[in-house]
Amino acid sequence: MTNDAYSLAGTAAAALKAATGLDSFDVALVMGSGWVPAADALGATVAEIPFTDLPGFAAPAVAGHGGKIRVVRTEAGRSALVFLGRSHLYEGRGAESVVHGVRTAAAAGVGTVVLTNAAGGLRPETQNVGDPVLISDHINMTGANPITGTTFLDLTEVYSRRLRALVREVDPEIAEGVYVAFRGPTYETPAEIRMLRTLGADLIGMSTVLEAIAAREAGLDVLGISLVTNPGAGLASEPLNHEEVLEVGRATAARMGVLLAKIVDRL
Repeated sequence: MTNDAYSLAGTAAAALKAATGLDSFDVALVMGSGWVPAADALGATVAEIPFTDLPGFAAPAVAGHGGKIRVVRTEAGRSALVFLGRSHLYEGRGAESVVHGVRTAAAAGVGTVVLTNAAGGLRPETQNVGDPVLISDHINMTGANPITGTTFLDLTEVYSRRLRALVREVDPEIAEGVYVAFRGPTYETPAEIRMLRTLGADLIGMSTVLEAIAAREAGLDVLGISLVTNPGAGLASEPLNHEEVLEVGRATAARMGVLLAKIVDRL
């Protein structure tokens, strides 16, 4: 992380606190494609700030990403920063833009971040469309890293075992899997899916991994949850499309929102 990136995140955090009138936040959640409707179940909205009102943020370029930061007061009285959307590497603004939200949350004092996404399922024999899956580990195939220079970061446990155990207390049936991130915006090919299955991957997407790395660099505890929105390329007869992703999100919004609400109040 460059000094400029640190400074920009700190400036954005200060502007966020000024805009909301709050000095601290307990947890941050990044809502991926199709997850935005689930945010309504998290609690009472205290404030909403457009991304573009804060330094360093750009409006999301992808359908299904809301483009605002919502401050929510949960039923247990926790203060949550909810990012209704995110930037992606394929938008062309670089890795620092992708992780700016997570770094701003860290600068604002958050200690835990929940990263959600829509993912293709690589194990249709055990995964159903509409199922949430805990991310246990990841494979970074984006060709990018938000950390530059001689900062060496241990990634033995990117996604907190403690937080995953907590989620299993809420939903004992929830599965775990390894998430692979590609740069996008093209969907993967059937040959790539066969390769990833051989490597031991369970989920495929275009986000989350760079944010998780930046969060660990900042000392945050990370929880990752994928929503399986489609089988990977070549594992079903239908071609892949983004509208399918959003439709699954809409269909499962209530269920995912309840799950997240229960999790947040236990963090």
